[in-house]
Amino acid sequence: MRFLPVRAYFEPQALEYPLGKKIYNQLEDMNVPVRMASSHNRVTGLPGKTAAEAYNEAKKTLVVGVRKTGSFATCKPSAHYQLPLNTSCPSMCEYCYLATTLGKRPYLRIYVNIDEILAKTKKYINEREPEITIFEGAATSDPVPTEYLSGLLYTTIEFFGGQENARFRFVTKHNDIDALLTAKHNSHTRFRFSLNTETVISSYEHATPSLAQRIEAAVKVAQAGYPLGFIIAPIFFAPGWQLDYSRLVTELAAALPALAKKDLTFELITHRFTKRAKLNITEVFPNTRLPLAEEERKYKYGQFGYGKYVYNQETMAELKNIMTERLAESFPAAKVEYFV
Repeated sequence: MRFLPVRAYFEPQALEYPLGKKIYNQLEDMNVPVRMASSHNRVTGLPGKTAAEAYNEAKKTLVVGVRKTGSFATCKPSAHYQLPLNTSCPSMCEYCYLATTLGKRPYLRIYVNIDEILAKTKKYINEREPEITIFEGAATSDPVPTEYLSGLLYTTIEFFGGQENARFRFVTKHNDIDALLTAKHNSHTRFRFSLNTETVISSYEHATPSLAQRIEAAVKVAQAGYPLGFIIAPIFFAPGWQLDYSRLVTELAAALPALAKKDLTFELITHRFTKRAKLNITEVFPNTRLPLAEEERKYKYGQFGYGKYVYNQETMAELKNIMTERLAESFPAAKVEYFV
């Protein structure tokens, strides 16, 4: 499935960049209505009378702007820094953590000043040499759905292909990845896919490819020589969870070529939510069946200064033990980077 915006907004400054002009012309050829906006952080007047309608319309809206190249945010535990290429994605995952970080502004953003962004990236690399500096390209976005318009991932992958002391990584739920298979990555980019069980995908991950489609895309990526990784998230403690996640691991193991299993990473993230996220989720998805009962969770303060509701210690231990055992059985050479 390919993201087709219903409408687009441009910061005037974005049209001063070659990529901005290119995207503008593409959208005109696609008959997408284009308007101007004073800032990519302030787009008003989107349709929608209810919170759910407004959210839905925002997810169909593309905003093209210029990202200020100030300090890059840190990105623990997966990388040293976030690399700001995009913001948001067109998928409608009910549990998405961006419900907290983006709130009422979930529209998609593309940043066209890629040369400036990569020049800033190079400064960070130089400061830490000869150590390897790792950059995450999907901390607040899924960058794949807009790649056919921007080429930002392709450009970034090839940039890191030429950096001895830096590595790039990003994650996607989407399968429109064929254009990235020919990039000269030099094994410096870890291409990761976010997976979950068929039950979770059909229940909560609206407007996303199926599990089979994601695995098929991952096989293509492995065959193109990229280091591969998977995020299994969020892991839900629910009836039948052991069987569902075991099936997921078994299906993945059966599909991946042997070469991919020699350099493979997993990141495991259990379901959690904040008060703010719960409020936004229940407004946007009033019929949600997500498990959001605060009394069934443990309250834990996070690294960003706000607390979240997580599973209790016993449940977390059971989830960790079963998941790591299943992965070790099917992928003995793989590395589980973290479980949270």
